[in-house]
Amino acid sequence: MEVPLVEYRALAQTEPAESSASIRLRVEQARQIQIQRFQGLKGIHTNSAMTPRLIKRHCELDAESGALMEQAMGNMNFSARAHDRILKVARTLADLRGLEKIDADCVLEAVNYRTLDRNLWS
Repeated sequence: MEVPLVEYRALAQTEPAESSASIRLRVEQARQIQIQRFQGLKGIHTNSAMTPRLIKRHCELDAESGALMEQAMGNMNFSARAHDRILKVARTLADLRGLEKIDADCVLEAVNYRTLDRNLWS
């Protein structure tokens, strides 16, 4: 298992990390966002259950995010299935951050998770 190096500054930081209670609140808020988003859709309650049609509706990317996704797709040879999974994760990250739209940071983080997955299981 590959573990990325941690910079000294990150280890020596004096600012307290986010509390478990704060993280729990963000997760609960993200779940509420998803419940509202998929209200009235039978069998769909979370971003992970989105169909391709719902992905198109709820995972729209701006120019910067789209360019980043296009670059990742080309450089890493992701499949269409991987593309959809990355967008679902990016949508969830945006929900956790309280963002209405997926931003480039969300796409980048989702792509990084996908490459971690690829590195660990290939």
